[in-house]
Amino acid sequence: MLDVSMKDQLTGIFAGLVSDYIFDIQVADGHESRAELLELLDDVASCSEKLSCRVSEGEGLRFALLKNNEPTGISFRAVPNGHEFTSLLLAVLNSDGKGKNLPDDVVRKRVEALNGPIHLSTYMSLTCTNCPDVVQALNAMATLHPDFSHEAVDGAINQAEVEALHIQGVPAVYADGKLIHSGRGDFGELLSKLEAHYGSKPTEADTTVKEYDVIVVGGGPAGAAAAIYSARKGIKVALLAERIGGQVKETVGIENLISVPQTTGIQLANDLMRHINEYPIDCFEHRFVDKVELTDTHKIIYTTTGERFKAPSVIVATGAKWRRLNVEGEAQYIGKGVAFCPHCDGPFYKGKPVAVIGGGNSGVEAAIDLAGICTKVTLFEFADELRADQVLQKKLRSLPNVEIFTGAATQEVIGDGNKVTGIRVKDRSDETERTVPLDGIFVQIGLSANSGVFADITETNRIGEIVTDAHCRTSVPGIYAAGDVSTVPYKQIIIAMGEGAKAALTAFEDRMRSV
Repeated sequence: MLDVSMKDQLTGIFAGLVSDYIFDIQVADGHESRAELLELLDDVASCSEKLSCRVSEGEGLRFALLKNNEPTGISFRAVPNGHEFTSLLLAVLNSDGKGKNLPDDVVRKRVEALNGPIHLSTYMSLTCTNCPDVVQALNAMATLHPDFSHEAVDGAINQAEVEALHIQGVPAVYADGKLIHSGRGDFGELLSKLEAHYGSKPTEADTTVKEYDVIVVGGGPAGAAAAIYSARKGIKVALLAERIGGQVKETVGIENLISVPQTTGIQLANDLMRHINEYPIDCFEHRFVDKVELTDTHKIIYTTTGERFKAPSVIVATGAKWRRLNVEGEAQYIGKGVAFCPHCDGPFYKGKPVAVIGGGNSGVEAAIDLAGICTKVTLFEFADELRADQVLQKKLRSLPNVEIFTGAATQEVIGDGNKVTGIRVKDRSDETERTVPLDGIFVQIGLSANSGVFADITETNRIGEIVTDAHCRTSVPGIYAAGDVSTVPYKQIIIAMGEGAKAALTAFEDRMRSV
């Protein structure tokens, strides 16, 4: 299954393993994926004398990772290839105390403080680009907490469970049988949900104030560019982010980043982190800004971890998130018919009718993709005409199983209590309403700025974007904004990078002029 080149890479990756690890496999003799699983794990184990396989008969298909013959808390009911192959490798490395995805000491202490026992199952798809982030985060937590177990479950080979739970979106995380998370999630977000669900023991707060010359808030293209450009000026830089890469990690294909003909969101996020690590930037990932205080000369940033950061200059590059419809039924059916990522959740609707809400590039691209697997795709656009590029509109209109309605206002998501069964929309021209029966609704209506606590102290526009001038200055001296969180037109990766660089240069210029 693994070629010679891949095995050579794995041999290098596992060269520093200290403990002994066993893939403890339990699989039914007649399971259709038995041979594939055994071949994959045998190939991986052959790359290190510290790895081995142990096979026994069992019901279904499952394997656990043992460390020195003791459970690590990590298990898979899946054949972890595709996007989850990295999750398998990191499970071993994390158990050995290695891997760049392990959190810093502040976040580690929060994991250790969780009240146990904790039993989690994540239902995922091997084609989902968002699932590995969740699986890897929860696996890492299992290696840090003594009473924490997590299993990754492939919905494709455990379909009966998926149907019984009415899962129509992945990743879906269940805590002791209760759904606590659905869709994209990062380490910090998942940890916050576990703290809310299980509770935590008190931890000693970090009372020190970390001082810097500039603090960059946000780890996407704008934030990474701002941090790198600031560090190149020789000043002390802190980068606070929920996750490096930000919204970019949800983009499957990127073909308009000039000089890079094609890349993926995940690859670009990894490249951003690699570039950040080339400079003396203090990177604090999995951080959420809770409060901002202004003094005569400094800004003090408080995070939900209890930390405090202080600097005369702050660059806000917190990006944006997918907008919601905010209609009746939407929140109730997220993950059970309401979805935001056609690439991740589209396969659940193969052979079924779906709707796409939104006629911009994202909506039209989603409709084109879904038309290849769904019986019918109905696209609803609020405006009187589609806003997508003409080349995309031409492709969409050429598809026989696509129907387009413009001037359509979504009124309600309809369901039977377990899943979506239809959508109610109003024709804005004559106020008539119609109910369209379907199985899935993909919301693609653009982004809303993550201005958060900064919206309370800086000027924002009607839709919450931070107002900036041509140099990325905001209404508050010493606070700058860049990228999708700001009023800069055109929300594009390349523009965000340029704005991040511009904000850093402006902040440095103001510093030199003692502004």
